[in-house]
Amino acid sequence: MPWSEILDQSDVIRILRSAAATRRIAHAYLFHGPSGVGKRAVALEFARTLQCKTGTDEACGTCRPCDKVKRLIHPDVQVLLPQPSDASPEDVHARLQRLARQPYAVVDFVRRPSLDNPGVTSNKQSFYQVARIKEELWPSLHYNPIEGRYQITIMIDADLLRIEAANAFLKLLEEPGPRTIFILTSNRPDLMLPTILSRCQHVGFTVLERESVERALHEQDGVETSRAAILARMADGSYSHARELAENEDLMADRALLVDFLRQSYAMHISKQADLIEQISRMGTERVRGLLNLMISWLRDLMLYRIMGPDAQLTNVDQTQIVSRFVGNLPHADVDAMVSLVEDALRLVEMNVNIRLALTALSQSLGHAMRAPHSGELYVSLAR
Repeated sequence: MPWSEILDQSDVIRILRSAAATRRIAHAYLFHGPSGVGKRAVALEFARTLQCKTGTDEACGTCRPCDKVKRLIHPDVQVLLPQPSDASPEDVHARLQRLARQPYAVVDFVRRPSLDNPGVTSNKQSFYQVARIKEELWPSLHYNPIEGRYQITIMIDADLLRIEAANAFLKLLEEPGPRTIFILTSNRPDLMLPTILSRCQHVGFTVLERESVERALHEQDGVETSRAAILARMADGSYSHARELAENEDLMADRALLVDFLRQSYAMHISKQADLIEQISRMGTERVRGLLNLMISWLRDLMLYRIMGPDAQLTNVDQTQIVSRFVGNLPHADVDAMVSLVEDALRLVEMNVNIRLALTALSQSLGHAMRAPHSGELYVSLAR
């Protein structure tokens, strides 16, 4: 994907093009920032630029090295994904090929357990094991590049290095080869070893402009203009998330479901609450996470509308009337606390806490928070 096709991130591109032009290349980079804003796209294009025959700050796109890097078949460019212990080589290869075709595509095993079926969910953990570092990285990096100027390793979601794997990788960073370059990407650099962080040049990425996401959805993915505008608002500056939403056939149904959940929570009708919670809990962990994220977005719209009224720039702009009615009918609702409650529930679900229990506690607490000020705490830790 040429520099010109990467969404926003002009400061990042300027820094990397300058490095390529002057050949003042760091041996390790950390691309950090929100999910879905172009870290992988930039990493792949930077690798292509560095291997291009022209040796300038921009890949020509026509030479053999450019073509090989674009198709991820260059012998001196490898891309690593965190994966479950039972992931098949065929599945990993298919994910890398999808990444080569569309660097903004969601290919990780957590958010997309099945490439062919977006609705499939899984509780399997994805990570980097020490064996992969020793088997896939150590041998190749002890030799000179085969075809290119550099040996380039792109490690996606480097914060998922387990401690043993992180220590093994650290040894490579401490003694890099003269023509070895590492590009690490991470949404959570705070989870990485300080010793790894200190050996990387940090390159920060920012959220994308809503207009950029909207335009990309329409022009690249063929999403109808009005729907692209709604999805771009919901994506919070992440093109990858916007593409996920565009693929989500259950999106509209889930938004209706979250409104029903809020209504039943307020009504406190126990049997109806229980039936709805049972229905939601059967949808699978990933879809429940998505539903809770939608609920947070919806509650933030309530905040905006309460402050600005009809002039509010809502994320769920097509549900303005429903938002307006909620605000009018719940004048004493503690919306800040409601957001905190849903965020707590989301954390519990991500920690594999029983979904029914988490949703039951959430529904009861939301019912109270819609009537009066609330602490915003869904649970109290045993330590307290």
